[in-house]
Amino acid sequence: MDRKDHEQQYANSQKLAARARLSQYAEEAVPWSVWVATHAALNAGDRVLEVGCGTGWFWSAAAKALPADLELMLTDLSPGMVEEAAAKVGGLGRYRLQTAIADIVDLPFPAESFDAVLAMHMFYHVSDPARGMAEIARVLKPGGQAIVTTNGLNDSLGFYALGARAFGGPPVNPAALIFGFDEARKLLEATFGNVVFAPHPSRLRITEPQHVFDALTSYPPGDRAPEEQLAELHAAIADAFGAGGGLLVVEKEVAVFVSRKAG
Repeated sequence: MDRKDHEQQYANSQKLAARARLSQYAEEAVPWSVWVATHAALNAGDRVLEVGCGTGWFWSAAAKALPADLELMLTDLSPGMVEEAAAKVGGLGRYRLQTAIADIVDLPFPAESFDAVLAMHMFYHVSDPARGMAEIARVLKPGGQAIVTTNGLNDSLGFYALGARAFGGPPVNPAALIFGFDEARKLLEATFGNVVFAPHPSRLRITEPQHVFDALTSYPPGDRAPEEQLAELHAAIADAFGAGGGLLVVEKEVAVFVSRKAG
């Protein structure tokens, strides 16, 4: 995705919300947000940077699993996302909050400024992942944590196969092709010399076909597909729900990676 496509995708949260809506169908012993919070193991008073914060959903979803007096710096390339995050997270009255428009490959913060940096499902947008990870290492204090989340190549195969039938391309999560488990592990290991991998067991049991259609048409090529391809997508979704007796069960493959800076 080039910079122009990125700006169109994330000018506001509308398209992101179409994909996030599927999370209501999650079947999981521990909610994803709590899973991330538990493995991040943040401490009271920590200064935390999130790069690619989106709408700041994590800080509200995981609030009960996080210390209340964290000092947050939420950043994103999209001014619209930063504005939404400021309203959502600031409205909680729970954290000491600052926001900034910033690119991970050129962070506007001094060295050794943060106790933890979160990069959640965003590295597949980064123009130079190695440089982005180097910037994370630069702004981390000695002993600080880099917390990265992403998907594996086996993520939601039954879902992405529907898009492939209609639009072509490989029947896998396109984000995982760019920055999946292997890429995350190698980059964190190369940068920090250590990494802890924590896969999150979960699946989706989707009961509403329209939500699948909305998600698959919220990003390229579905968001600009011609009518004949959209009709094929509707047909593929109908076939899948028919075969499943009105249910689409999708196995997730998603994980948290945590590395610690020496010192």
